[in-house]
Amino acid sequence: MALMIPPVKLKWLEHLNSSWITEDSESIATREGVSVLYSKLLANKEAVLLPQQVLCLKGPQLPDFERESLSSDEQEHYLDALLSSQLALAKMVCSDSPFAAALRKRVLVLQRIFYALSNKYHDKGKVKQQQHSPENNSGSADLHSVSERPRSSTDALIEMGVRTGLSLLFALLRQSWMMPPPPSPGGGPGGNINLCNDVIHTAIDVVSSLPPLSLANESKIPPMGLDCLAQVTTFLKGVTMQNSGADILGRRLASELLLGLASQRGSLRYLLEWIEMALAASAVVSAMEESKGLQNQEGLIGYECFMNILMQMRRSLGSSSDRSQWREPTRTSDGLCSLYEAALCLFEEVCRMASDYSRTCVSPDSMQTGEAPVVSETCEVYVWGSNSSHQLVEGTQEKILQPKLAASFADAQTIEAGQYCTFVISSDGSVRACGKGSYGRLGLGDSNNQSTLKKLTFEPHRAIKKVSSSKGSDGHTLAFTTEGEVFSWGDGDYGKLGHGNSSTQKYPKLIQGPLQGKVVVCVSAGYRHSAAVSEDGELYTWGEGDFGRLGHGDSNSRNIPTLVKDISNVGEVSCGSSHTIALSKDGRTVWSFGGGDNGKLGHGDTNRVYKPKVVEALQGMFIRKVCAGSQSSLALTSTGQVYAWGCGACLGCGSSEATALRPKLIEELATTRVVDISIGDSHCLALSHDNEVYAWGNNSMGQCGQGNSTGPITKPKKVVGLDGVAIQQISAGTSHSLAWTALPRDRQVVAWHRPYCVDLEESTFSHLRSFLERYCDGINSEDPPLPFPSSREHHNFLKLCLRLLSNHLALALAGGVATSILGRQARPLRNLLFRLMDSSVPDEIQEAVIETLSVGATMLLPPLRERMELLHSLLPQGPDRWESLSKGQRMQLDIILTSLQDHTHVASLLGYSSPADGPEVLCSGPGFTAAPPDPTYGATAGHPDTHLAEILMKTLLRNLGFYTDQAFGELEKNSDKLQQGMASSDSSQPAHLHQLLCSLQKQLLAYCHINSVTENSSSVALLHKHLQLLLPHATDIFSRSAALIKESSWNGSIREKLQDVIYVSAAGSMLCQIINSLLLLPVSVARPLLSQLLDLLPPLDRLNRLLPAASPLEDQELQWPLHGTSDFAEPGSGMSLPQPAFSWVWLVDLERTVALLDTAYWLKTPLFSNGLEVDITQLDACISSLLEAALSGNEEQKPFDCTLRPELSVLVNLALCSSKEPANSLWINMQDYAMSKDWDNATLSNESLLDTVSRFVLAALLKHTGDAGPSLWRGQVPTVQGSCRGVSQCL
Repeated sequence: MALMIPPVKLKWLEHLNSSWITEDSESIATREGVSVLYSKLLANKEAVLLPQQVLCLKGPQLPDFERESLSSDEQEHYLDALLSSQLALAKMVCSDSPFAAALRKRVLVLQRIFYALSNKYHDKGKVKQQQHSPENNSGSADLHSVSERPRSSTDALIEMGVRTGLSLLFALLRQSWMMPPPPSPGGGPGGNINLCNDVIHTAIDVVSSLPPLSLANESKIPPMGLDCLAQVTTFLKGVTMQNSGADILGRRLASELLLGLASQRGSLRYLLEWIEMALAASAVVSAMEESKGLQNQEGLIGYECFMNILMQMRRSLGSSSDRSQWREPTRTSDGLCSLYEAALCLFEEVCRMASDYSRTCVSPDSMQTGEAPVVSETCEVYVWGSNSSHQLVEGTQEKILQPKLAASFADAQTIEAGQYCTFVISSDGSVRACGKGSYGRLGLGDSNNQSTLKKLTFEPHRAIKKVSSSKGSDGHTLAFTTEGEVFSWGDGDYGKLGHGNSSTQKYPKLIQGPLQGKVVVCVSAGYRHSAAVSEDGELYTWGEGDFGRLGHGDSNSRNIPTLVKDISNVGEVSCGSSHTIALSKDGRTVWSFGGGDNGKLGHGDTNRVYKPKVVEALQGMFIRKVCAGSQSSLALTSTGQVYAWGCGACLGCGSSEATALRPKLIEELATTRVVDISIGDSHCLALSHDNEVYAWGNNSMGQCGQGNSTGPITKPKKVVGLDGVAIQQISAGTSHSLAWTALPRDRQVVAWHRPYCVDLEESTFSHLRSFLERYCDGINSEDPPLPFPSSREHHNFLKLCLRLLSNHLALALAGGVATSILGRQARPLRNLLFRLMDSSVPDEIQEAVIETLSVGATMLLPPLRERMELLHSLLPQGPDRWESLSKGQRMQLDIILTSLQDHTHVASLLGYSSPADGPEVLCSGPGFTAAPPDPTYGATAGHPDTHLAEILMKTLLRNLGFYTDQAFGELEKNSDKLQQGMASSDSSQPAHLHQLLCSLQKQLLAYCHINSVTENSSSVALLHKHLQLLLPHATDIFSRSAALIKESSWNGSIREKLQDVIYVSAAGSMLCQIINSLLLLPVSVARPLLSQLLDLLPPLDRLNRLLPAASPLEDQELQWPLHGTSDFAEPGSGMSLPQPAFSWVWLVDLERTVALLDTAYWLKTPLFSNGLEVDITQLDACISSLLEAALSGNEEQKPFDCTLRPELSVLVNLALCSSKEPANSLWINMQDYAMSKDWDNATLSNESLLDTVSRFVLAALLKHTGDAGPSLWRGQVPTVQGSCRGVSQCL
């Protein structure tokens, strides 16, 4: 649009995109809201004010016309100068009026928001994060590797013997139980049964004597052993059944052995299977007691046996619960307890353990605030690589080729491996160091090597949170405290210690200066420079400045921390040998700067970069961590994939000579979900989600942990000797490595498996669903299902099921596990939970269901397309339909609407990006029968598929209309009453409807603006369809509003209520955003909407004239130049208006913008612009010649000699009644068409002048409507008809 651009220079900063995306339409609609956003642009220096040209207001110097005689040319000159001066003055006044200033700000803010949306969520051919699903593959891969493990003939013979032996044993036991017992002298049970029970009892004794969790690490159990366990478990489950033939003691012993095996295996799955068995057996016993009235020893288990197992579980995980809260089964006089009570007691314990663990994952920093750790575990530290300076605290200085358990590090919480030295931070924040001590790098007061760990002294005393030590040069170290202060020590060359000098510092010294008062959350020690990130996202660098590694735009060194001014919102930094990498807080932007040799900056070249520059290849990904090494760099994504760039074996691509100028996925780790990475000088470590450590790069000192020191490791390999060790953290030094089991405090760690209480796998969700389905029947019955003796016990069990389910869903989300972890359980679980919502269940159960749904909503949701179907079927189709929705349907609708507001899903719905949940199969359902057979979300012929979005936008707009109609009905009904509180809270529209429609519109407009779409685009077609529904709806709202105010002008409360109704309707802030956005789009996009926009103006004008804001705002527009305000002050922001008028300013601005949109369109139309093609002198000569030829009556005698384009020559021939073709045929065709429509009904004849004038008018209209094309010359009938219609519309 022809809009005056404000005098600013625009520079959008990528890392601020996230904050702009959250801005909604309400922020843009009001002047005060948009002023705040514009100030944000200026504060972030994304918009920089430019000096304006000084406008001379004196005007041209005119002569004294009374005394001087001027020629016509001089008069023309002075007249042009005067008009130009007045035009410039008018332009300045109009463009800097309060409305114009607010409009310029709106347009700028909208441009910024649209750029942020498009950049983050719309596919534009940039490098996409490869979505692998390690969850889908890991389990099957493990099973495959187990089953395909090569076996020797001896193994086969042993397996055959074990299998046949077990089969024989089971057969003999069954046979002994089934045979009638021979009579015994004492009348007791027969010997066969005693023999069977003795066998099981012996097995129980063996299992009880094992250390806890002896069978937990299945990776160390051979396949034959796992197979034996499966066979034994199946046999024992059968024994516990009533019809197994076993006696009461045999069934009891089988239950005890099953529980013992389940606890030793440590998996939640086996404990849930035991609970399921116990409840089923108890139900049978309860049924028998009811029917026969029997009281016997059925359904019992040994009390001591059960309690020993339970206490062993509690000791293993260090349960934090108060012992008085522990539930214990009732002990009978003969040392037994109920199987039912034991099952419930075990289930409660499992749920309590899961809740404890869930809390530690949700708040990993809780232990720093003084709370005792929930899980008390000793830390195991494994070391390998170079020990040349005793950095691994081993007696010998020989290199260690594979991980070795180091007892000296046992109390470590965090470890930093540096250049031939190691730092250990304990849980109390104290620091100890060992290894090479030159230049005071250990901070112990000297330069001596230290062969054992020795404690550092910090003055003033502080608890240290993290240490970073350089991997090269002469060695220096940084540390920051729990309060965010920074200490440094070691070699001080280049000012890299930040103390204002180059002195060596042998004790930790607090860095003052610019960091004083700042809370630092990250530090990094490079080879010759240092960096720190503050809590408010500022990056500081200092030290050697060559290659631009400090990011200040030059090569100068700094000896105190200096703010890097070009970026903000930084969350993490890593310093390499001569380059620096920074990561934004939201993980969406990575910057690099410094030496670019070998491509280690990732910009596609080897150039030096002196200021932070965005690594474009990583745009569109969520980055969790970055690492800078000597000649390479790494990035870890939120989905657990590792990208590398630079050169050497650290690329992990299979070659030590390779170079990557841009980030490249390490394929070897593509199917492994990596949770942490670390880089030394020239080797790398990666930690997987299942606690496996991988290493690659330089291995000359055995730092890759492969059991040798041969050659570089060019592809990631699993470090040997750590199988079954729950490694949680890693650190790579210059040539040594460490891995340890303490839970980190700077990142969230969620184990897929936690002994006894957590198993993030499909079987867990399957068991919990089975429990809920089985025991939810008769939930309100007076007689609970067996084996529950009371409704209270029954409801408590269901709450435990929901609690354990909720914990697992929360842990799966916290660990970033894909929804595929639910497998086939997602749909039935979702249906079950919503069915419970609709059922008449007790409040406590319903609250648990709501909490579970709230926690796991994103995991339980169906794929995007299926969600669309559900939404279409659930959204009310009429004003009264909302009340007919059940509670479960309402919650389901609420969850779906909330999920769809995610910008990634909105972009997928509009076809602007690939769906987050992968390819989907088209579903059929109401409203979707006309869907095109396009199973993917790809673009067709270059246009996105917007069909789903069209249906959704139409449905949402219709629903918003229902609520607006309802609100108007309330206002109209009460317009004659003096009451303040008329609106019912029950009838208020759900905020999600408005927010989702706004989000869809925002992304649609962003796409149209950023991609400079044409009128043929599917997105423009969708915008037109949407506005052709929205604009008439808005017109109706404004008409009803004007009528309502006119009828109840005496009732001030009506006006207040009306403000609320209009603003949240489709004609409120949402319409403001669209109308202002249309100014950013090409004229051709707005042209088809002209009639609807024109229809909108009269009712909008009537409404504003009835409201208090229009008149004072008009006065402001006219009077503001008299008071003199600067261009970007706040002229007429509305603050000086009285409150009733102040709340309606946005509506007056809307009317003016619509009018401007219409005016801008008309000024661009051919009707106003097509005649302005030649200069005035030539135009006068052409008109004179044309008139002379027309009035002469004979065009051949008075030829028209001006040179014109071919299409204009045709029109001149038409006007002059020439017999030349194609003008003559055109005239005849148009005459015939007019006669067929009965347009030519005049009785005049032989009026040659009227005919000439008619021809001229026709030629002019054809020219100005743009219909004078070659197709018209050829006499094509459809084109002629269209031209006639166009001419008639203009007339």
